[in-house]
Amino acid sequence: MISAIALSPSLDVTYVVDELAGIQRPRSVHRVAGGKALNAARAAAALGARVSAVAVLGAGAGQDVADGARADGVDLHVVPGEQPTRTCVSIFSVGTGRLTEVYERAVPVSAATAAAALDAAVGLAAARPGWWLISGGLPESAPDGLLADAVRRLHDAGVRIAVDSHGAALRDAVGARPDLVKVNRAEALELVGVGGAGPEPSVPELLAAVQAGTGGLVVITDGAAGAWATDGDRILRARLTGHTGGFPVGSGDSFLGGLLVALDDGADLAEALALATAAGTANAQVPGAAVLDPALARRLAQEVGVTTV
Repeated sequence: MISAIALSPSLDVTYVVDELAGIQRPRSVHRVAGGKALNAARAAAALGARVSAVAVLGAGAGQDVADGARADGVDLHVVPGEQPTRTCVSIFSVGTGRLTEVYERAVPVSAATAAAALDAAVGLAAARPGWWLISGGLPESAPDGLLADAVRRLHDAGVRIAVDSHGAALRDAVGARPDLVKVNRAEALELVGVGGAGPEPSVPELLAAVQAGTGGLVVITDGAAGAWATDGDRILRARLTGHTGGFPVGSGDSFLGGLLVALDDGADLAEALALATAAGTANAQVPGAAVLDPALARRLAQEVGVTTV
């Protein structure tokens, strides 16, 4: 089973328009229960996993998010939030093939609400074994150390933890030694404190630096250059060529969902990296964040090249 904690969910809306100018009547509109955690949860559910989530949802779009998540197969536990749930918009121009993204900032969450969400997750963990994921940036109002506390408490509850975040919250979480850290290259550089003058570390060097701090699995995505992973004993690189798409929003979240589906099924890290790469690619083929054809993802996984570095 795969479960998620969503402290900054959103209603994610994708408009497909002829051009990004003047008044437009969209060719199509796609609404999903979004934010990185719920996106990853949806992708995992699409790939056949049993999925649950604890989400902080307020008024306004909150009910649409809850309804959408449940319709997507996510067993959702709602923690009431004080502020209306945000909306994030992506606009794809058919004329230019370009995507414009407008993301509202994460809605403030009080310390009491954040604690209630974590308490709910810990309370549910015994009945929901497997992987728990915490994904996305935290609201600026979140208490210091919240992510690290979540890792420790969920570990104590007997489940495995995957973290996909950035900044100070990620650094704190790494100190609590999650079972999996998934970041992109820029986030990995920030995590290990690289900046300014001097040569940039290679991805294998970044993997080793992060893995030394966690002792667990580490995955770094690097855009079109593919994805890298280590379990401490080996370094793997996954690449899928010949497939592009115009809708990349949610591809990183789909990657995480696919990765956890495979790991939860007992797959080897190389197999998990292949399915993750394929899920991210499948997402990019159609509008809607973390919306994918599971059959396509499974088929593309057979085309992913995974090599030992």
